[in-house]
Amino acid sequence: MVFLSKPSLDHLNNIGKETMVSHLGIIFTGIGDDYLEASMPVDSRTKQPMGLLHGGANVVLAETIGSLAASLTIVPEKQFVVGLEINANHLKSVREGKVIGTAKPIHLGKTTQVWEIKIKNTAGQLCCISRLTMAILDIK
Repeated sequence: MVFLSKPSLDHLNNIGKETMVSHLGIIFTGIGDDYLEASMPVDSRTKQPMGLLHGGANVVLAETIGSLAASLTIVPEKQFVVGLEINANHLKSVREGKVIGTAKPIHLGKTTQVWEIKIKNTAGQLCCISRLTMAILDIK
């Protein structure tokens, strides 16, 4: 298992209360030995003016899942994680329903981590793929 602990989904969902995470309706739905999963509705909060899921909403979902996953791999009393870089390739548009993102580690180093986040529609089709680089910093 890549995570130091496996918190409950209720705990993970409480972390984002009264933030952009809750405003966009992002809900953590799964945690495994090497992945973290969350869903986000495709609605008025997450669509762009043409009626499609906003690319920026995909990025928020990806960074939310990847950042929280990274934070579960460190000792929080000694270290914290911050995002260094994120990219996203938008592959398929989504007009309704929800999307589900799954983050898996590509690299778990001592000072950096790289996470891949795949975002799929409810039919299981890949809509966006993102890569997130995190820095691991010591608490001073």
